[in-house]
Amino acid sequence: MRRSPRGGRHLPPCRCVTNLAGVTTAPTSDQIAARLSAPPEERAAFVRELAEAGEPEAQALLGQLLLDGNGVARDERAAFAWFNRAAAQQHVMALNMVGRCYDLGWGVQVDKPRAAACFRVAAARGLPEAQYNYATALTLGEGVAEDKAAALALFEQAAATGYAKAINHVGSFAEDGWGGPRDMAKAADCYARAAAGGDFRGCFNHARLLGAAGEIDEALLWLRRAGEWGNARFVDKALDWLAASDIPGFRDRGVAALKEGAGC
Repeated sequence: MRRSPRGGRHLPPCRCVTNLAGVTTAPTSDQIAARLSAPPEERAAFVRELAEAGEPEAQALLGQLLLDGNGVARDERAAFAWFNRAAAQQHVMALNMVGRCYDLGWGVQVDKPRAAACFRVAAARGLPEAQYNYATALTLGEGVAEDKAAALALFEQAAATGYAKAINHVGSFAEDGWGGPRDMAKAADCYARAAAGGDFRGCFNHARLLGAAGEIDEALLWLRRAGEWGNARFVDKALDWLAASDIPGFRDRGVAALKEGAGC
């Protein structure tokens, strides 16, 4: 999934900009807050003004707005260019997003080694999202040699900050026995915390273990949330898993709960 630039909604004190009278001024924090809460088109125009004035946080945010088509026409190539401009000014989330663009082909040809390199540098600077992304690359061996031990260490670093997606993956490693003995108690704890933190995969995994333990009603609650928060590809895979489940009372009710959450 696309990730918004970390802290992108709260721009720092910005460089001066030129007003319509040709006078160079710096907007106050109250003025910035007011314009960032404006309708999407006005907000995007203000962010562009700051981005063109050289503000890296605004450049990163403009890249995300262009990527999402939020207040502006969706333009992946322009988004990639703005992420690069911000990354050149040491904006760590922008560097992570450059990696995402290379990873998924947003505005540029897919290049897994370049994606992994971006994630590695941003991860070394302590960004949980980049730690998660680089750990994923290490797990899958995409653009870098597979190294599950190093991947687990990075997932754990990101999880220590409360990053729910990473907490879920620490749980998956514990359940699968990657990086150490299989530990279902640890897996269950991680899935519960990831679900509480809003990760849709964590919601599904938490529901899956609850269902296996016979706690069907509680499991259905988390399946609804997984359906509500998950993307279409995830929901399709989860539905396939539920349809094949042999847990009594879980298969049909679980499919219905997931579909209800997804609005389908």
